[in-house]
Amino acid sequence: MKLAVVGGGSTYTPELVDGFARLRDVLPVEELVLVDPAADRLDLVGGLARRIFARQDRGGRLTTTADLDAAVDGADAVLLQLRVGGQAAREQDETWPLDCGCVGQETTGAGGLAKALRTVPVVLDIAERVRRANPDAWIVDFTNPVGIVTRALLQAGHKAVGLCNVAIGFQRRFAASLGVDPAQIFLNHVGLNHLTWENGVRLGGPDGEDLLPRLLAESGDEIADNLRLPRPALDRLGVIPSYYLRYYYAHDEVVRELATKPSRAAEVAAMEAELLKLYADPALDEKPALLAKRGGAFYSEAAVDLTASLIGTGGSPYQVVNVRNDGTLPFLPDDAVIEVQARVDARGAAPLPVPELDPLQRGLIAGVSAYEELALEAALRGGRDRVFKALLAHPLIGQYEYAETLTDRLIAHNREHLAWA
Repeated sequence: MKLAVVGGGSTYTPELVDGFARLRDVLPVEELVLVDPAADRLDLVGGLARRIFARQDRGGRLTTTADLDAAVDGADAVLLQLRVGGQAAREQDETWPLDCGCVGQETTGAGGLAKALRTVPVVLDIAERVRRANPDAWIVDFTNPVGIVTRALLQAGHKAVGLCNVAIGFQRRFAASLGVDPAQIFLNHVGLNHLTWENGVRLGGPDGEDLLPRLLAESGDEIADNLRLPRPALDRLGVIPSYYLRYYYAHDEVVRELATKPSRAAEVAAMEAELLKLYADPALDEKPALLAKRGGAFYSEAAVDLTASLIGTGGSPYQVVNVRNDGTLPFLPDDAVIEVQARVDARGAAPLPVPELDPLQRGLIAGVSAYEELALEAALRGGRDRVFKALLAHPLIGQYEYAETLTDRLIAHNREHLAWA
């Protein structure tokens, strides 16, 4: 079995490699190829990745290359973890929206749209080259904004599934609070990527006892603190929102906070510089503790689980993924991409039925899904008017004056990545 990781020079890659090495019984990787045009980073990351493989003593060959076509040739699955423009572009995404009093964040709002516009054309080019090299290969997309990128891939006819670590993070924390094995926790997870709620926390599977009321009663304070939302708000909702919902439920508070501290991009850039120094140490043969602060907790486990199920070597029968709606949420178009529990096997991911949602969730999902549709249109076809309409549609913006100003700033800051600009 051959896997390729596009964006393999990321400082996060050793976390992913560690998962592949530890869980080889589930996903028996014979060849893992890390592909990235950044040769210096790839050498450092690849060196540590090889030492991790050797330390785990699980066999398999790990190679590095800048040649995308060679990397994906014969691959059973291709994992995408790209950041077009790097941390410098992320820094811009997180700062210029604040000048208009809007959230600056890399996956939602104006910054998220900028990232989508930069990313979608690059991902589609990669996917087309994968299809030419091996039309049966699965594409597993970690690249943000995952919902929009996955929708682009599926609309172009690619064999793709999107993956985010929010659900597995909740699963692990809830299992620890309840004192059960994480594998016993089944989440009634529903929404769009980075816009989700846990409407149930079931023991043992989709028909198991719902432990959500107990979890809220016994661990509500801790959960509220982690989400940085007031406990009374959590009680009134009666469900557990993802931490990304704070951008909507406490927008102005978040903007004030972001305006008074360094951007997350600046923090990550400093962390990456330190990580690369650690990776250069030939004695280091395991992921360093600092990597846990980089983000992406439990991604490796989720990636192994999903890839194994798609290839047919193992994996859990139910997984939270980003998948085509196809009537699952009847108030959305069929071609919308939703993030829900799905049955995953070698045929792909089929979303499980979702009980009717309340208007609070349904309305926000519909609004953001409409924005995503417009965002994808702007990413595929370009043009100032399309960018403006997407920004105007976003619930975090929604005002004509803001959308006008943000459109001009988005284009100015991203011109080098926008062929139509």
